[in-house]
Amino acid sequence: MIKKIFGTFGTRLLNAMVGFVTLWVGTNFLGREAWGIGATVLVDVSLLLIAVELLSGSGLIYFTPRKSFSTIFKLSHIWIFLVTLCISVIFYLLYSFTPNIYHAFVPEGYGIHIIIMVFLYSFHNFNMNVLLGKEKVGLQNILFIIQFMTQMLSMMVYIFFFDIRNADAFVFSLITGYFTANIFGFFCVIPYLKESDNKDKKPTESLLSVAKEMLNFGGIMQLSNLVTMINRRISYIVIKNIFGNADVGVYTSGTQVSESTKLIGHSIALVQFSSISNMNDEKKAAAITITFLKLAVILTALCMIVICLIPRAVFSWIFTDEFAAIKDVLISLSPGMVFIAADMIFSHYFSGTNRIKYNLYATFVGLVITIISIFILIPMYGTIGAGISVSLTYLGAIIYKWIIFKKINKTRTKELIPTLNDFKTLIESIKLQFFNKG
Repeated sequence: MIKKIFGTFGTRLLNAMVGFVTLWVGTNFLGREAWGIGATVLVDVSLLLIAVELLSGSGLIYFTPRKSFSTIFKLSHIWIFLVTLCISVIFYLLYSFTPNIYHAFVPEGYGIHIIIMVFLYSFHNFNMNVLLGKEKVGLQNILFIIQFMTQMLSMMVYIFFFDIRNADAFVFSLITGYFTANIFGFFCVIPYLKESDNKDKKPTESLLSVAKEMLNFGGIMQLSNLVTMINRRISYIVIKNIFGNADVGVYTSGTQVSESTKLIGHSIALVQFSSISNMNDEKKAAAITITFLKLAVILTALCMIVICLIPRAVFSWIFTDEFAAIKDVLISLSPGMVFIAADMIFSHYFSGTNRIKYNLYATFVGLVITIISIFILIPMYGTIGAGISVSLTYLGAIIYKWIIFKKINKTRTKELIPTLNDFKTLIESIKLQFFNKG
């Protein structure tokens, strides 16, 4: 398990480095306005993916070990085509009859691009989640690397070879990355279709019965994701309406830099979710969660401290003077990044033990805090206020999740305090995984 965490962490670290290069290229050669438009497109895609992921999202990690893969494959692919078709029709109707509403959410000229990205990302997400459900963490990491490396390299080609100096360069690179990853991903998951239900030793179930079960699980999960996306989208809308796309670009850049620390919590949480989904031991699942929680929080906090100590002049030098305010955004977001690390661990525990309703309740707690805070903090402090709002939102969410986790497992608060034994166990696990070849 430790080896999987380090493999996933290495992949996420590489992704963070590639993301940093992408951010540097984007801020230096596209500018704040284009970068802000690109960020808006990406947020729109993420919001629309919530509908797709009802039957093709992270719930697949839970259902892949439990259901016939051929059934899951058919359901997910039919669903992806249907949802993409519905989105296309809705976009057409809005554009034709209520263009003002359409352009309030969709940047001008990017409607088709958003639909294509939703379609491609849906298949990529299916492949990634299936591999995690099969505990093929290494193969999933390779697929992820193909996606983000292709994206970065293609963005450079679009900028420096084709001389595209607007948001198109970023959007085209996303499409290229997901298209390439889908080609490789198809060959990664298609062998599972050859496995018969008898070989899988899973009972044959109708598409409808499996769909109902997955919708029940995925519905709660995606409603939770929807509320989370609304939380994020509200901040972008308020910043854009008060200060314009340029400040959205600065806030997005600061968020991207700070979210590089999410690779720690995300790496740990992915392995945690994959492991818990394949076990039936409640006590072991809780123990793993507590250990991973402490590890994720400590490492994330250390990384955020280092990032916040970087002088403002360094950000101006790297991203140009237009993005000097990134430093302020980072400081305001730093507590939130630590809280997010804890939130991911709790979320994956509840999802892996089929208690996803608590994730939903926590997002509503966060939404209430967001609505109250952003309309006070953003007009007063701009992008800094948005960062503070994020920190407050996730603080409220993890307090709620900890109360529920504690109630379920009879956990004592003092168990959250890191001990010398925790570090000894981690070191021994690393030695066992990497240095004990016997």
